[in-house]
Amino acid sequence: MKHPQTPFPVTGYYGPDYFCNRESELEQLTRCVRGGQSATLVALRRLGKTALIKHLFYHIQSQYTTIYLDILPTESTNELLNRLSTAIIRAHAEKAGFGKKAWDLIRSLRPVISYDPLSGQPQVSLRVSSEESRKTLADLITLLETHTQPVVIALDEFQQILEYPEKQTDAWLRAVVHELRNVHFIFSGSQQHIMADLFMNPERPFYRSTHFMKIGKLEKSVYREFIIRKFAEKGKSVSGDVVDSMLQWTELHTYYVQLLCNRVFLSSGKKITEDTWREEAGRMLKEQEFVFFGYREMLTKAQWDLLKAIALEGKVYQPTSSAFITAHSLGNPSTVLRSLQALERMDLVYREVDREGVTYYGVYDVLFARWMST
Repeated sequence: MKHPQTPFPVTGYYGPDYFCNRESELEQLTRCVRGGQSATLVALRRLGKTALIKHLFYHIQSQYTTIYLDILPTESTNELLNRLSTAIIRAHAEKAGFGKKAWDLIRSLRPVISYDPLSGQPQVSLRVSSEESRKTLADLITLLETHTQPVVIALDEFQQILEYPEKQTDAWLRAVVHELRNVHFIFSGSQQHIMADLFMNPERPFYRSTHFMKIGKLEKSVYREFIIRKFAEKGKSVSGDVVDSMLQWTELHTYYVQLLCNRVFLSSGKKITEDTWREEAGRMLKEQEFVFFGYREMLTKAQWDLLKAIALEGKVYQPTSSAFITAHSLGNPSTVLRSLQALERMDLVYREVDREGVTYYGVYDVLFARWMST
């Protein structure tokens, strides 16, 4: 496995040395896999759910065949079929056994097989009808059932299937996977209310069919220790107090913690001080101003004003309350509600539940929130 250029990779999975904690979550997922149970994993975007899945796969790869599919870019069952077909042929040689069966099935549909110019790995492109794509997907999944090893398939951003033009894709998929014994799934997603509806609503086909898990932010003390250790391994020193202030600024959000530490590592000398990281944070905000001004261009005035208000507040429990609306001159409750729904759809604002079970709203982009407060 390749090593990242810094101890704080922002994208990709580089093995357990660069992965912080999640021991409880890893144990839960491992129990599910070994017990033959599928799992549902939900978390805010960029909080580490994909890395957790790949961390699990790292630990079970000698005993299981693992397949990871990010289906967020897919817009139909045909595109889902292309992704699954590509993943299967990349993982299996075509000469004998399961690989030959899989290649034969895919080739029977006369695909276009090209090769990624960077990795050199094969890519499958099929153009078939919705009915044919569903049938072939079912055939491929059923074929995986015959694999000599148990199979774990992770479907990341699973809520995307609700955007497919084919109706009731969740009902169709549930029917396909219902009787499988050698193939198990991890359904993960970042739109938590949609994922909860898919798996916790009694009227949905996947109701109570998986072990439901929600992952939150890492514990501050654990992340602090990890950051200090990773800097020290490369000959750089940083105090616990300085790390705490970095964690507070990034709101303990994994992606932004990693991004800040990554940048500080590259720009710092042997000792990292409060001034060191704050200077780098300032540069990051300056670089992102074009993006932030872009938000203003793409939003209505009401949406922009609401986004700014939530960013300034940090957490908003009652966005349609008179106190919040008056404090930020947001107009009337119905306008705020419409704007809030639009911001959620655009993934600029998220809905979360605190430890007391009370719903609040926050801004996804931590850098934008910090930019607004400067």
